[in-house]
Amino acid sequence: MPQTKHTLYPVILSGGAGTRLWPVSREMHPKPFMRMSDGQSLLQKAFNRASELPGVGEVLTVTNRELFFKTEEEYKSVNNQHLPVSYILEPFGRNTAPAIALAAIHAANNDKDAILLILPSDHLISNQAAFNEAVSEAVVLAEKDLIVTFGIRPSHAETGYGYIESSGHLVKQFIEKPSIEKAEVFLQSGNYLWNAGMFCFKAKQYLSELEKHAPDVLRESQNCYDHALKSNGDGFTQIEVKPADFQNVPDISIDYAVMEKSDHVGVVACDIGWNDIGSWNAMSDLQSADASGNRVVGQALLHDVSNCYVQSENRMIGVVGVENLIIIDTADALLVVDSKRTQDVKKIVGQLKKNGHDAHKIHNEVHRPWGTYTVLEERKRFKIKRIVVKPGASLSLQMHHHRSEHWIIVKGMARVINGEKELMVNTNESTYIPAGHKHRLENPGVVDLVMIEVQSGDYLGEDDIVRFDDIYGRA
Repeated sequence: MPQTKHTLYPVILSGGAGTRLWPVSREMHPKPFMRMSDGQSLLQKAFNRASELPGVGEVLTVTNRELFFKTEEEYKSVNNQHLPVSYILEPFGRNTAPAIALAAIHAANNDKDAILLILPSDHLISNQAAFNEAVSEAVVLAEKDLIVTFGIRPSHAETGYGYIESSGHLVKQFIEKPSIEKAEVFLQSGNYLWNAGMFCFKAKQYLSELEKHAPDVLRESQNCYDHALKSNGDGFTQIEVKPADFQNVPDISIDYAVMEKSDHVGVVACDIGWNDIGSWNAMSDLQSADASGNRVVGQALLHDVSNCYVQSENRMIGVVGVENLIIIDTADALLVVDSKRTQDVKKIVGQLKKNGHDAHKIHNEVHRPWGTYTVLEERKRFKIKRIVVKPGASLSLQMHHHRSEHWIIVKGMARVINGEKELMVNTNESTYIPAGHKHRLENPGVVDLVMIEVQSGDYLGEDDIVRFDDIYGRA
């Protein structure tokens, strides 16, 4: 990257449930946390991509409040350069224009010449060198006060992406997802690019454009930032937006708020090995096919099968006599879909929400700041969980109105508050928590604490919890 007087601040946008990639992607474990074949999540790859750029001051991430601890954990394992990290935590989604506005306000407060690089957290980019070069080109344009977008040179006629009509670094127009006939024309023209949803600009320039074209977004975002709860942790800054303020923020994308209205828009055309992983077809394309066009991740046996993608997390899957199917198996949900209909998976998620089924939101294994819990079995009036608590971690001091709990320690040692008593519970020992008792579970040891919890009662929902004290700020 050429010498620049401005510091670069990558902004990773980590929101959305990735409904087209259900049942692996869910509301509380969305697409950015999906693991690729090398074991890294899409979010970790986005962080690595950002941190490897020259001249980076800090990495900003805008995400949901509920995903903060999971995000922080993902970053800790890859932040080898110990770059400073800031988190802007939203109580719920309000699209990209306000999210980027909050990041721009934060960056401009600390560095009036800050240049932002806006990166989705759930895209794959396989050519880091070409990406670095494209960013370098974008920074030069951003220094000239342009709002820069990145356009991917199309390899085929694609109807699932928006397009940019360009002339050199000039954007002539943005075009919504086209018909296949128009996409073919765009491909042949050579003047059209796929809209990658990545941007580069001075923080103050973006705020200026908002003031001109979407002043309500700027006004409400500034109010949110001014009244946000700000704190510092070990190597990070946290800005938590209050729900009462955020509900007044318009729900609008950067495309509609700024890009399609501004007279200062530039584009960098690039070939960076970009893939937005927008469907199970895109995930399938990342794997090598066998002679029959089949791709398998995990354990599966196929007989007389062609052009299928099968992914299994734990179980053996048998597939016989079918073709052109996507089969995704998880611990608590199975998806079978025609490979030509993968965009419709989101309709299943919509139906789950309508029916009030938790499978749209959480997996059987749920991550918490202190560790994980896995639902082993659930029937009327009882639920059995495996709970794993990290060394030194503690659950909140809490109480349940409708259920009692039996705790059996199978590994490690637990410090337990049970009503007025505090006790140590060792491996192969147990304790009983009656409904209405304040209680807390803590791992004072240096190895994981593993416990089997048996809940019983007339209501076993996760929302039957009253927190009195919590080291993670959830009380």
